[in-house]
Amino acid sequence: MPTLVHMRTTVDLSEDLIQQAKLRAARRRVTVSAVIEDALRASFARDVAAAQNIVKLTTDPGGRGVRPGVNLDDNASVRDLMDGLE
Repeated sequence: MPTLVHMRTTVDLSEDLIQQAKLRAARRRVTVSAVIEDALRASFARDVAAAQNIVKLTTDPGGRGVRPGVNLDDNASVRDLMDGLE
């Protein structure tokens, strides 16, 4: 198991967020630091999961492929097309 290194740092948080963290820490009987660490780990895990979320694109049932002029390798133009800008 790797050695854990703890660092002290200062972070400015809103008063209501600190109060929520303190309440959660008290309910769970852990430190506020543990609550903040858990929240950061959960946030990072969501980012990783979102990055791994791959969407499979299917063509129309007739097998004709994508609409003429649509380049699936150009995200900006696909977004524009979906937003009705093209």
